[in-house]
Amino acid sequence: MAKIVLIGAGSHVFSRHLITDILTYPELRDGTISLMDVSQEPLDLITGFAKKLVLQNGFKTKIQSTTRRREALEGADYVFVTIQVGGSKATWPDRELPRKYGVDQAVGDTTGVGGVFYGARHVPVILDICRDMEELCPDAWLLNYTNPMSIICWAVNDYTHIKNAGLCHSVQGTASELAKYLGIPYDELSYWVAGINHMAWFLKLQHHGQDMYPLLKEKFKDPAVYSNDNAHWAGPDMVRAEIYKAFGYFNTESSRHMSEYTPYFRKRPELIDKFLLGESKHFSFEGRVKEKLEQDAEMKQLAATDKKIPLQHSGEYGSMIIRALETGIPIRINCNVKNNGLITNLPQGCCVEVPSLVDKEGIHPCYVGNLPAQLAALNVTEVNVHEMAVRGIMEKDKNKIFQAILLDPLTGAVLTIDETRKMVDEIFAASQQYLADYK
Repeated sequence: MAKIVLIGAGSHVFSRHLITDILTYPELRDGTISLMDVSQEPLDLITGFAKKLVLQNGFKTKIQSTTRRREALEGADYVFVTIQVGGSKATWPDRELPRKYGVDQAVGDTTGVGGVFYGARHVPVILDICRDMEELCPDAWLLNYTNPMSIICWAVNDYTHIKNAGLCHSVQGTASELAKYLGIPYDELSYWVAGINHMAWFLKLQHHGQDMYPLLKEKFKDPAVYSNDNAHWAGPDMVRAEIYKAFGYFNTESSRHMSEYTPYFRKRPELIDKFLLGESKHFSFEGRVKEKLEQDAEMKQLAATDKKIPLQHSGEYGSMIIRALETGIPIRINCNVKNNGLITNLPQGCCVEVPSLVDKEGIHPCYVGNLPAQLAALNVTEVNVHEMAVRGIMEKDKNKIFQAILLDPLTGAVLTIDETRKMVDEIFAASQQYLADYK
């Protein structure tokens, strides 16, 4: 009879998957799903979808809907957070102003300039959610899907008492892609992955006990694999192939994301062209607005017809975790947690993404030990940014935010110190609606 809350439910594409995933498990169908968003119209859309899905299948699930966060959190057992503070418009300054200075980000919500400012908008709101949870549902699990994952989880771990895990689909998504590259069934691929969010590493990649890395190396010699525009939803995987060839291990997340975590691929326009990293309609401001309108239209049409909604699991970890916690049926996932000696050559207390066992007693992160030195070195460059960002956000200190961005590998590959300061000042000036209390 668990109560599961979705904060930011109006992000209905993701919420649609989460709700459907929950209802695929018979053990979770007798509980309550409470949908909360600050905007009524998208909230009504996802509420209509959820109620229709329950009705079509004759489930007993109770669907609640509210714009009042504390009402949603009252008595919660699990709280998903999938928010975007200010919507797409709020991201414009930290995506487009850096481009004016020559810092061409790919996504701009998890690392670098965009990630730090994204964190500055989201960390205070998520900490407010945690404070409400400490009062209204102190034993509940916070399952965060909002970016920047590492910065948010670090702040939640250090400044609240709420049990939490950061969830991302990059590990299982990349594993699925690797299985396709290797020509083997996904469920036969065995892997051990650890690092930081969006830059974790396949430390083991095996099929029936056999190391698959030699075959993967051969596969990437084939141009049809190396530069295949249909191989990955975000475009060709050339960047990850190059990182693998240089550092010996394959990383999680897309080539598009990975290109902004390093200084090698985006510092000059000709490199962006070479690695096929040009503007994607999926990530452009105009593309996101158009995509949102199309998604809204699809949801409205779905609500207006009697078409049967498929009850199919998306592969996201969220509902799997809840089922394991509720039933005790154990699973192994990857999630983002505090580094309490889990990865021994990454800083203590930072946010790491590691294999974790889940059962009725909780989420149990696995000990990894030392990463290969070259992988730890790459991760530490990002952890440095995350630490300074958390300090700057919690202290409302413009200078620490500036220092966090100075430490970003991509920004440092393009701009001088003075140019970086000028860019950061301009972004702060354009983001006053959200960052007016910084000094």
